[in-house]
Amino acid sequence: MADAEALTDTEAPKTDARRRHDPGVRGFASDNYAGVHPEILAALALANGGHQSAYGADEYTDHLQSVVRGHFGPRAEAYPVFNGTGANVVALQALTDRWGAVICADTAHIHVDECGAPERVGGLKLLTVPTEDGKLTPELIDREAFGWDDEHRAMPQVVSLAQNTELGTLYTVEEIRAIVDHAHERGMKVHLDGARIANAAAALDVPMRTFTNVAGVDVLSLGGTKNGMMFGEAVVVLNPDAVGAMKHLRKLSMQLTSKMRFVSAQFDALLSGDLWLRNARHANAMAQRLAEGVKTVDGVEILHPVEANAVFARLPHDVSERLQKRYRFYFWDEAAGDVRWMCSFDTTEQDVDGFVTALREEMAR
Repeated sequence: MADAEALTDTEAPKTDARRRHDPGVRGFASDNYAGVHPEILAALALANGGHQSAYGADEYTDHLQSVVRGHFGPRAEAYPVFNGTGANVVALQALTDRWGAVICADTAHIHVDECGAPERVGGLKLLTVPTEDGKLTPELIDREAFGWDDEHRAMPQVVSLAQNTELGTLYTVEEIRAIVDHAHERGMKVHLDGARIANAAAALDVPMRTFTNVAGVDVLSLGGTKNGMMFGEAVVVLNPDAVGAMKHLRKLSMQLTSKMRFVSAQFDALLSGDLWLRNARHANAMAQRLAEGVKTVDGVEILHPVEANAVFARLPHDVSERLQKRYRFYFWDEAAGDVRWMCSFDTTEQDVDGFVTALREEMAR
């Protein structure tokens, strides 16, 4: 008899399932710090139990296609993946040849915060452009959009935008359309990193389709984790003519989850109704409340327009260090004293007001 079968009830290993953190601890470090929205937890529970086909051949992933097409048009195809870096790497691989390059802002997540994954895993070259506000323009793109026939230079094939940008700023619908038209005229495709796309749509007060498929974007990295999901993102192919072999690329890039129904069920809960919008609107509103409160504190400078759920500020380094012992947040540029404060779907007015009070106290010390 196997050892496990030989154990009696009294000898069987006991689980130690208990809360190992203080749920009263709050912070502004990242919207990834937030928990899972109760409606999404409920959707996961409903998807649990019984057997479903693996690797995306399940009822939930099949249904997700119609949900995604409701947002992004009848040609949209959704490919759930594990995480945002994986979504970006798979999307960019799908749009480039082995000799291809991607033009992006020098603050872009794919350049600054993905540990070289686009280069090392995706095997492509990033051509970065300095920007003041994290946003590309046709003129900035043209600094790197050349040399297509030069075999000594990686070929610019894709422009990658982030909406919201890493500096919390937003492209208008017209700005994205102008970039897409400019890129397409030069034979390049357009990728949009939408890790916080819901916050952008909520702030602009337009459907997500308005600045994605309607504007001509070819492939979207669709975020969910930062907006209330437990885990998972998706690559959404908006223009199937622009890509090929997506299923193979997802597997090759180690982004094919076997129990895909649990990613798809979350997206269903998030996108089928208005949960995505409710969560994003709330996070944005809390960032506005935070910015208004911070403006009343002498000696604190807000660095960028607060357009979604991020507040970037500059304050004395020692104040930040003391404040970090009371509320978790990150330095953005520690040498300059720049910090970033993020709000999420579960940030409360009390969280914001308490933080502003703590900031005022530490500035006065």
